[in-house]
Amino acid sequence: MVAHLGKGTHLFTSESVSMGHPDKVADQISDAVLDSLLAVDPVARCACETLCTTGLVVVAGEVTVHNAKAIQALQNVEDTVRATLREIGYTDPSMKFDAESCAVIRTIHGQSADIAMGVDREGAGDQGLMFGFACKETPTFMPMPIHLAHRLVERQAYVREKGLIKGLRPDAKSQVTIAYDGHKPRLVHTVVLSTQHTPYWNGKKRQQELKKAVTKHIIEPVMPKKLYDPKKVIIHVNPTGQFEIGGPHGDTGLTGRKIIVDTYGGRGRHGGGAFSGKDPTKVDRSACYMCRYIAKNIVAAGLAEVCEVQLSYAIGVAQPLSVLVDTQGTSHVDEKLIARLVREFFPLTPRGIIEHLKLRRPIYKETARNGHFGRVGPNFTWEATDMASKLAKAAGLK
Repeated sequence: MVAHLGKGTHLFTSESVSMGHPDKVADQISDAVLDSLLAVDPVARCACETLCTTGLVVVAGEVTVHNAKAIQALQNVEDTVRATLREIGYTDPSMKFDAESCAVIRTIHGQSADIAMGVDREGAGDQGLMFGFACKETPTFMPMPIHLAHRLVERQAYVREKGLIKGLRPDAKSQVTIAYDGHKPRLVHTVVLSTQHTPYWNGKKRQQELKKAVTKHIIEPVMPKKLYDPKKVIIHVNPTGQFEIGGPHGDTGLTGRKIIVDTYGGRGRHGGGAFSGKDPTKVDRSACYMCRYIAKNIVAAGLAEVCEVQLSYAIGVAQPLSVLVDTQGTSHVDEKLIARLVREFFPLTPRGIIEHLKLRRPIYKETARNGHFGRVGPNFTWEATDMASKLAKAAGLK
């Protein structure tokens, strides 16, 4: 299929999962609990994990709060869980997992004093390595495969909620393969969209009808017209034949199990830390947001076409142990200069990151679906390119 594109052609694939995927359900619950605390206690400490399965949600973790309203928010965890499930769309008892009938178990205790001691000194809440990535493949400075994969599940939710295709349910997965020449996307090679549905769509004939409807209402509206050829693209819709049993009844969901979906779809590296349920003192989350912010501003400034930034931290230590900038051979200035400018222009301590990106706000449930990066809106402060002109000037490009 792609031989005509030339010798340098290669394929790259990324996937995303919908807001109703069981792992994303868990992520959204964990972040909804976090948001409920930050709304009344901006300096709350939270590491919240969620498990969901048939008829059951378990919320566990370590939390430290500082006022009566936050204590009340903890007591209202069950209400937070049920409200989140309603928003996602789990309202039908026939799915064997719904907001009204599922059991909710809460097992939450205080944060370790040993960890708190280092964080109280404004050090990092844990050791670890964090990565951020940006490129010019899309207007969002995201790699095209993950960008399109997110847009597909976002569109699936819209089509489901608007009733454009009857009988869709919340659980869905997408996958997009792009053919590249070097760093440049050439065409959409393969699209996979699996969507949970009611029994109405069971059977071979109905699945063929569903494929046509999904292609028309979900796939084609989000594909880039210049790269999408309906006569050449490979499309799979529910390739197993049907997808009636899904959500937490079909597969147990756990917080933090979709870290590649949450970031760059496998493009670039990952330090291994998950995001959801963690307050911003956890550099697993906040430093990854800062890495993305730095990488995006470097690319937006014209210093490079592709950029990956790595930071590393030790628990209780404020300054990063290392700063690495990798432009994969696309830089227009020396990488050592870029690394120096990163230290000069960007706050890299946990406190500096939190303050610069305004992270002590209840903004996190929105991040727990459709990716943490490449998003728009006032809550996604790490997507701003407000430092680009300063970097360009300091690097001698303006």
